[in-house]
Amino acid sequence: MTAPTIGAAGAVPDPEQAADAWHMRELIYGHVRSRAVCAAAELGLPDTIGDGSPTAAGLARATGADPVLLTRLLRALVSFGVLRQVPGEGAEGFALTGLGRTLRSDAPASALPTALLVASTMAPAWERLTGVVRRGRPAFAEVFGTEFFGHLDADPALRALFDRSQETGLALELEGLLRAVDFDGPLTVVDVGGGDGALLTGLLRDRPRARGVLVDLPATLPGAARRLAGAGLDGRCELVGGDFLTALPPGGDLYLLRHILHDWDDDSCRAILRNCRRAMGPGARLVVVDHLADAADTDGPDGGPSGEWGALMDLYMMSLFEGGRERTHKETAGLLGEAGLTLVRTTRLPAGTGVLEARSVGRPGDTEGER
Repeated sequence: MTAPTIGAAGAVPDPEQAADAWHMRELIYGHVRSRAVCAAAELGLPDTIGDGSPTAAGLARATGADPVLLTRLLRALVSFGVLRQVPGEGAEGFALTGLGRTLRSDAPASALPTALLVASTMAPAWERLTGVVRRGRPAFAEVFGTEFFGHLDADPALRALFDRSQETGLALELEGLLRAVDFDGPLTVVDVGGGDGALLTGLLRDRPRARGVLVDLPATLPGAARRLAGAGLDGRCELVGGDFLTALPPGGDLYLLRHILHDWDDDSCRAILRNCRRAMGPGARLVVVDHLADAADTDGPDGGPSGEWGALMDLYMMSLFEGGRERTHKETAGLLGEAGLTLVRTTRLPAGTGVLEARSVGRPGDTEGER
């Protein structure tokens, strides 16, 4: 391979060029920042620090880490805003900031499962992004010898970590989803690809008149059964083993696809959506929840992240799934139309997540709106 030609690399930049050059270097070294945060999670630093401000030496003893190198990691985490230094009579201590507290295992919407998942499973595939783009196929199977969900299902501990990461991500979206979609009344919600039941558990708790049907592969149902029973909701939810690429149970009032379509290529998405349409009776609705690739790159509402999140997630899908992708609003609406559904409402949540509500084509009163 021929190396790229480097031009006038020694030319002195003007102030604007210099600022851009520094910003670019921050992007280039961003992987090191990510690794530092993931290392803190793997070492158990957030839970070990807790509400205190232990010294580096104390943290080294508690975690079994090298005290000198751990001190350097801790100081880097201070510069990233994850920790803050606390003066002491002897050695300085280190305490969690508000940002750092999100890595505690007991934090609301804890980021810890995601950090551990990225460190163990995602990062090796992401590191091969150049080859992914060149060859046009994901790197996950090349790294691990099997596709993503097969790899998870072969490792119960890893599958539990993935489910926990999904659950904590749901905590960031659930309130917005409940505001965006009318779940009131005695309706039956069919959660397509509902996994371990975290979404239906949150929804049924908030909407006592609703009932649920969870559809997923048979291997996932025992975990969902345990969760729903633990929440006292097993009497309000039916578990159905099946493949949403083949067929779905009829009779639901609302069919819900939360972060399902982005795992699949367009043909598979059309099949899933057509199966939803076939199962939908008169007046039934379909709700698709996915990151939108064309979300504006501005700060999200309610302090959420910028629309850049959709771009990050698209690269994530590119690395892991054959045909998986985050789609634009127009592309998602197009898939709905090809499946005989018409988009009637779009609500944008923080982080560029779209909640798209659709009905069968030709139903009276179908008009599209956005909020």
